[in-house]
Amino acid sequence: MECIRGLYNVRPRHRGAVITIGNFDGFHQGHRQLVRLLRARARGMGAPSLLMLFEPQPQEYFAPGAPRARLMRLSAKLRAACDAGVDLVVALRFDARLAALSAQAFIDDVVVGALGARGLVIGDDFRFGAGRAGDFAMLKDAGGRYGFFVESTATFSETGQRVSSTRLRQALARGDMREAERLIGEPYGYRGRVVAGDARGRLLGFPTANLLMPDPPPLAGVFAVTARTEEGRVYAAIANAGRRPTVGGGRVLLEVHLLEFTGDLYGRRLHVHFLERLREERKFPSLEALTAQIGQDRASAQTFFANRGMVGA
Repeated sequence: MECIRGLYNVRPRHRGAVITIGNFDGFHQGHRQLVRLLRARARGMGAPSLLMLFEPQPQEYFAPGAPRARLMRLSAKLRAACDAGVDLVVALRFDARLAALSAQAFIDDVVVGALGARGLVIGDDFRFGAGRAGDFAMLKDAGGRYGFFVESTATFSETGQRVSSTRLRQALARGDMREAERLIGEPYGYRGRVVAGDARGRLLGFPTANLLMPDPPPLAGVFAVTARTEEGRVYAAIANAGRRPTVGGGRVLLEVHLLEFTGDLYGRRLHVHFLERLREERKFPSLEALTAQIGQDRASAQTFFANRGMVGA
């Protein structure tokens, strides 16, 4: 897969693709259905498949003072798109110029002018252009004039409800990891590089590998998780996601305690999958009370993994 940052990096070989457009936050089952159809249509035309997304996400641009939890970093979206078999990704910077671009200008300048699209496969609720004035009907009309097809995917539903990033965000916020897994098709995952912390976990007898998380985080609390190293070794683990109110933590961290591991993970990447929320994050009256609770959390995690036959993984 090739990632193209900005339209100025589009080359003649990138033109003539079948395109889909969206945020793809969480890369859930609805997104996967969309990409499957995109690839099928592209193969049928002998064309590359192209996924267009925006960075920052439009909602982040329009409401910088009231950010909502982001489910995936750009790097995670690119990895998910690559795993799904997309040929090209165009990542556009969402700024004042793009925000002010009319729907017609978006079609003329981006879809046709820069990319020379042969077709578009879009979600049934897709809107675009300044004021979200563009819709499916407008794209169909433009396709008739410019010679590209436009196809809309049907809504992907689970338990009779529409699968969406909003629904996934809500499931993660309330700690419903089973629903999150149903919406994604696999456990919710988070990747990051291990950074230095304050070593307090080691002093308390529970050393952790610390990953920076976005603020606000997509989920918070104490979880039974698996942690996969760069070498592909998977460990059963327990993780705390949040601000660590007992110790006055400022940064939002994911602190991962691998149940059966000794060694140094600083600077290495971990891929963490969240399987079960054990409890909410809360403030304890003392470090002694916190230490006692962590011991209980570790025991709960060990029981969880023993019931799944994977202690130590």
